[in-house]
Amino acid sequence: MPVTRLRPPPLRRPRAVLGTALAAIAAGGLVAIAFAGCGVVGPGPISTVGKVDFDTPLAIPPLAESTVDADGTRVFSLDAQAGTTEFTPGEPSATWGFNGNYLGPTLVAERGEHVRVDVANSLDEPTTVHWHGMHLPAEMDGGPHQMVAPDASWSPEWDIDQQAATLWYHPHPHGETEDHVARGLAGMFILHDEHERSLGLPSEYGVDDVPVIVQDSGFSAEGEQESKQRGYAGGLGDELIVNGTRGPYLEVSDELVRLRLLNASTARTYAFTWGDARPVELIATDGGLLEASVSLDHVRLSPGERAEVLVRVTPGERVVLQSKMTPEIAGLVGPVADTNGGSDAFDVLEVRAAETLDPAPPVPAALNTIDDFDESEVAMTRNFTLNDSFEINGEAMDMGRIDETVTVDTLERWIVDNATSLPHSFHVHDVQFRIASIDGAAPPAELAGWKDTIFTEPEKKYELLMRFEDYSDPDTPYMYHCHLLWHEDQGMMGQFAVVEPGQRATITEGTHHEH
Repeated sequence: MPVTRLRPPPLRRPRAVLGTALAAIAAGGLVAIAFAGCGVVGPGPISTVGKVDFDTPLAIPPLAESTVDADGTRVFSLDAQAGTTEFTPGEPSATWGFNGNYLGPTLVAERGEHVRVDVANSLDEPTTVHWHGMHLPAEMDGGPHQMVAPDASWSPEWDIDQQAATLWYHPHPHGETEDHVARGLAGMFILHDEHERSLGLPSEYGVDDVPVIVQDSGFSAEGEQESKQRGYAGGLGDELIVNGTRGPYLEVSDELVRLRLLNASTARTYAFTWGDARPVELIATDGGLLEASVSLDHVRLSPGERAEVLVRVTPGERVVLQSKMTPEIAGLVGPVADTNGGSDAFDVLEVRAAETLDPAPPVPAALNTIDDFDESEVAMTRNFTLNDSFEINGEAMDMGRIDETVTVDTLERWIVDNATSLPHSFHVHDVQFRIASIDGAAPPAELAGWKDTIFTEPEKKYELLMRFEDYSDPDTPYMYHCHLLWHEDQGMMGQFAVVEPGQRATITEGTHHEH
């Protein structure tokens, strides 16, 4: 098998070195507050604070190459492969990746483009590729009904019909998603549009616009994939890696840097913050830009969630992104925190500013216009109760059962009730939704934009509004599920079909499209 040694991209002068690093909680840094999404049963609190040597430039996933067909279709290629990655030099680890041996390239497309992704499976078992956060036809969604057999291929295509956003792709095989993602099958999918480009935000990929894919690895210093601690949340590793890099730093020569944060962990939830207590400037959530930037103490991301944040640096300073437990989060974890110390803390990323920086203009006061839904147009209200048995509405996932049938081009209200004593997450395929209320109260500013995945606190109800504009298909369902991937694998998932008025969903037991 080929070996990948994770290295930074070439130096681009004079503006910046394309590198980045995992970092410690130190004065002047961006900290990521990390916590076990639903708690972990372990020997005690985990902390890598002050123990990480920032000695490795952050690997920047390469931009995916593409071609444009005569009809204007932009074509990408992804190949799911097994290989070997050296997270520590000289210590190979068996990993999976797309077009390489760990993670995958970053796909970039413009709103209005028609895209096709030629997906090949070079693994020795079936897998899928789900386009998380993408609005697209159900047959192209890459859920468990679009399996790609070993040595087979699949070529989904669709129109990019949504605003600029940070999305991602990962496998979605029923019962095996946690394992496939943990091995390294994941990548970022960035969308741009004219409005976003007009704002003058940092936009040079890998230089001042940087992907930050955070995972708790479970790979030992000797290269072995360790057995993760397993608790209510699923598998939890004892250290973090960023873009597949252990102990990374990012050198920048721009005053303003945009970090695209992706929680690609299978179970652990983070709350990112800066070590020197400077505010975190949040500009975008899952589905795109907020109406205005929001200054926060921390940005909380459960598995699958994304956030875009800006950091303004001064010449020569070092700022640190960390992950630690806050009193608020410890309270959410509840009694399980007693077995985990309630204080898991991780060094995540060190940002190193050059002695001379290219200046950046102020961030525009208005970033986006988000029109509210007219709630008088709600055609259906649905209730989803999450329970401690990894079920939704008292039922586990059944590939042959349609749980909900949605009429196309209608506005719906989904009420997600976390009836458990510990947190879950909730992800809906195909659409971006708005949070109308949390336990009857308006959502905070950081949750007022477009979302496709939410962290649900214990014993709280979340009222979501979403419009299913198009792409009806009575034969092929989309998914909704907990994005703590072990929960999903255990059956905490359901299926919904979008149909024309009066049409019935026709999926039958055993319906399974394999390529």
